[in-house]
Formats: sequence, structure tokens, C-alpha cells
Amino acid sequence: MNTKNGLISQRYGKSRVRVMRVERNTNGIHAVHEVTVSVMLQGEFTEAYIGDDNHQVVATDTMKNTVHALARQHLTGVPEHFALALGDHFLAKNAHVSAVEIELLGTPWDRYVAHGKAHPHTFLGTGLGKPYTRAALTRTGTDISSGVRNVLLLKSTASAFKGFPRDEFTTLPETDDRILSTSMDATWNFANRGADFAAANAAILPALLETFATEFSPSVQHTLYLMGQAALAAAPTITTISIAMPNKHYLPINLQPFGLPNANDIFLPTDEPHGQIEACIGRASP
Repeated sequence: MNTKNGLISQRYGKSRVRVMRVERNTNGIHAVHEVTVSVMLQGEFTEAYIGDDNHQVVATDTMKNTVHALARQHLTGVPEHFALALGDHFLAKNAHVSAVEIELLGTPWDRYVAHGKAHPHTFLGTGLGKPYTRAALTRTGTDISSGVRNVLLLKSTASAFKGFPRDEFTTLPETDDRILSTSMDATWNFANRGADFAAANAAILPALLETFATEFSPSVQHTLYLMGQAALAAAPTITTISIAMPNKHYLPINLQPFGLPNANDIFLPTDEPHGQIEACIGRASP
């Protein structure tokens, strides 16, 4: 009787491969593109796990070198093109690979403005989160999504929370005026690999931010939904958007022991524990 346990699933790859490309234009104006890359392969690697046969195992060091080499041509201001180029390469070079997943996490840089003019080769780190791209390729199709992580947002009013259920363990007071703050993650899925990625990405984040800023918030849930609707309207080439908005609480501090009033202006920042609000918003069926 065979008493060996079986291999249920497997994949492997290289993570946290960092690379930057400087585009040196002939007019002396530079552009910088920095990403951290993850490559994961699925395919016929069983013998490497259950035996000692590595003849089909693509070395993870080769994956790292491939990222560095292909960055010279494909790492531009449209990270989706780089992710697709990497995925296509690993499928084309390795007939035994059935699926490739590429993830890119960008380090954004904004051009520095000196004396009222954009500087040609000096950059500052931006506070608008980190762009993210994921391309999952098989031999029959491609799924590609992009997004942004850790966008810190806060509005000091125009936010409320009331009308929620109460029981013997409820202590939270209702409020018509509270601080709403979050660290937003958002991921949008493209209809196909021929989409205008740059145009969609340029339109989605402003739509999300404008909705957060201008719409009254009766709850984080409703604000998240309105933001998703705005993103779908701004970018016709995406099919869905998933948003996560942890509720970073700012709690009014009791100043009465010091004989001082608190006119809703002194708060204790806290993010543990926090509410976690998530949803996926998609287009209505035709």
C-alpha cells in the first residue's frame, strides 16, 4: 500500500525584486520609474518537490535577472506593459509553465518644482499611496488589474454615523459630525490587455478622491460605494473595482477633568482596533 502523502498544489517564484529605470530624454528632462516585482510560476514542477529532478525548475535568480534585463525596454510610465512583457516572456521560454503571475508595487516620485518650474531631474516622494499592478497569464487568457495602496485620507467634517442597532454591549454614541479617515486600498480590473491603461489610471484616482471629499458621508460603506461608482464612470475600460477602507478612528478626548471644554476639536488618533470596510463594485448587466 502506498502511504505517501500527495502534493496537492505548488507554485514558486522570486519576490521583492527591485529595479529603477531612468528615462534620459534628449531634451535633458528625465523620468524615473521604480517598482518592486514578484514573479510566480505554476506548471510541471512536481518532480522537483517529490524527487530530486530539477531539470524543469527555472532558477529564481534567472527570474531576477529577467526582471532587470526587460526593465531596460519595458519599464515605463505604464507598468501594465512591463507586467505583460514579463508574463509573456516566461510563458514563451518555458513550455512546461502553465501560468505566470506578475505583481508590481511602484514607488512613486513627483517632479520637484524649483523657482516655479518643474526641475528636469529632481524628484520627491509622493504621499498619494503606491501604485500596484497584477497580471495573471495562462496559455488561454490574461487577467490584468491595477490599483493603489495605502492612500491616507481624512475629512474633518461632513461625516456622520447614526441609526445603527443597539444592544447591551453598545456604547458608541451616535454622531452627526465626526472625522472620517482611512488608508484606502483600491484595485480595478481591466476588460482586456488592450485597454488604455494610462488613461484609466489617470482618471480613477482623481474620481475616488473627489467623491471622498465632496460627498456627505452617512457611513464609510456608503462613501465607499459612491467612490466605486465614480471610478467606473471615469474609466470605461475597467469592469470592477474593489476598495478597502479601514476606519481610522479619531476619538474625542474628555477634557472635563482639566476644566476645559472640547468643542469637537481635540481628538485621540487610534487605528487599533479599527473597522474594516470592503466592497467590490461592478457594472450593471446590460
